Amino acid sequence: MGAFPDIPDRFFANPGEAFMAMDVMARYSVPATDRAGNAHGVDVLRRRRPADRVEVSIVHTDGTRETAAISAAAAGIIEDVLDKVSEAGQVTLLAENAEVSPEDAAAILGFSRPLVRLRMDAGVLPFRRVGAHRRIRLSDVLELKRREASVQSALDELRADTDELMANGL
Repeated sequence: MGAFPDIPDRFFANPGEAFMAMDVMARYSVPATDRAGNAHGVDVLRRRRPADRVEVSIVHTDGTRETAAISAAAAGIIEDVLDKVSEAGQVTLLAENAEVSPEDAAAILGFSRPLVRLRMDAGVLPFRRVGAHRRIRLSDVLELKRREASVQSALDELRADTDELMANGL
């Protein structure tokens, strides 16, 4: 068993190594053969209405069932995780107050590591030092991603406008 005794090792990308770093809550991997079922679960959850009650049911090998109601918020989390894992096959859940390395931040942002370090040095991305290493709060990385997305969207619109002007000979 991995770090989570109630979750079988087959759900981890690296069995026995649920933690990538101390900040990672859990890393899950789902076989490709299970992805279609997960996608169906996402479809069912997306069709729920606000007044609907969401329940999780376990059918034991002896045929008995256990059912538990879950909150709308929990259903939304499950929907999102199932959606991501049905597409990518793997998900990693991080605590909001987790700290990540510049390399992890680069992967989250879709930037190069040197560009992340430039953002850190310019004060755009707050960080703290742990010995010789830099650590960045996940919430700060996600906030930068949100800000950068709006800038990228504006640049994409400008590029489309420029292409249209060029196509019309202006």
